[in-house]
Amino acid sequence: MREIVLDTETTGISPQDGHRLVEIGCLELFNHVATGKFFHTYINPERDMPEGAFRVHGLSEAFLSDKPKFSEVADDFLEFIGEDPLVIHNASFDMGFINAELKRIGRPSLPMARAIDTLEIARRKYPGAQNNLDALCRRFNVDNSGRTKHGALLDSELLAEVYLELMGGRQPGLVLQRELAAKTGEKVARAARPAPLPSRLTDEEREAHDAFVASLGENALWLSSKA
Repeated sequence: MREIVLDTETTGISPQDGHRLVEIGCLELFNHVATGKFFHTYINPERDMPEGAFRVHGLSEAFLSDKPKFSEVADDFLEFIGEDPLVIHNASFDMGFINAELKRIGRPSLPMARAIDTLEIARRKYPGAQNNLDALCRRFNVDNSGRTKHGALLDSELLAEVYLELMGGRQPGLVLQRELAAKTGEKVARAARPAPLPSRLTDEEREAHDAFVASLGENALWLSSKA
């Protein structure tokens, strides 16, 4: 099962107000395990950078001025994400910006049905609690000490760890073995001991147990079940 963890940075809150993407970061999960494959790009938003947005991610208008436009990276981005599910924290925000950029260059929108919203999952599991990415990192002991500012690729890496915890923190290899066994009828291989463990009962404990059983007579339940 392939999934793409995705995060973006922008010039503001709403594409309807003329705000644009400035960074996309994605990484590939296969069966909930990061493969090491990723997509990352900065984007020239073709507009100024508001001070509030700059304080969030630290990407200045000057830094972004020589970066590619979205139209120049769209094909590589779409090829990387393919048709696979997109794991996003607050998916409506990122999907809204991505689809606004796609619409601007005449490309089809990405359906919201592809998005797995980790914010919604966290709200269902922990109602009333703080569920931003930093709070979830603290909850699951995910090291986010390097996150002094928002960054799309770093946030995707943190979100991948948070996502696994939200899904139960399972060991994917064991889960896959069980699923395969259920489909094929084969038993999951388990490591066998080279020799049985020695008994922890002493001779005195065994004799006392035998005497107790004998005192119950022939009507003891476990004696009748052996008949």
